[in-house]
Amino acid sequence: MKILYLIRHAKSSWDDPTLADHDRPLNERGKRDAPKMGERLAQRGVKADLIISSSAVRALTTAQTIAEKIGYDQARIVADRRLYGAQVSALLYLIQELDDQHARVMLFGHNPEFTDLARFFGCEIDELPTCAVVEMTFEVDHWSEVIKQKPVKVWISTPKQPE
Repeated sequence: MKILYLIRHAKSSWDDPTLADHDRPLNERGKRDAPKMGERLAQRGVKADLIISSSAVRALTTAQTIAEKIGYDQARIVADRRLYGAQVSALLYLIQELDDQHARVMLFGHNPEFTDLARFFGCEIDELPTCAVVEMTFEVDHWSEVIKQKPVKVWISTPKQPE
């Protein structure tokens, strides 16, 4: 079994128009939602073998916050610029190249790419809200097989949903 988590970054701030998009931090709602979603994942007993985050500040901050809540060492988070502005094909390539020793992988990134990727795997969503989590379980032994399968189980959670 392989479990893939797609987590869109929490709500970001537009307060400083001089900041490059890549450097935008979380706003107050984002700072509130990220720990909330991390706690929700922790309550479900979610663990990660690997966390890869977009190098954008808002995604990396979301990843660090959630990692702390689920007991994942923040120093082990891989910041990968390929998750920033990536096409679905590039995300699929990244997934196929994951080391098979990892059974549970979390990717932190952006829209519209994560919505499009979730749709590729058959999730029926209009748009993945900020700080939403898509958990997909695949009955495969190798990450290279994931793109040829539909998940056997999907769980989607958003900050606005009741716990």
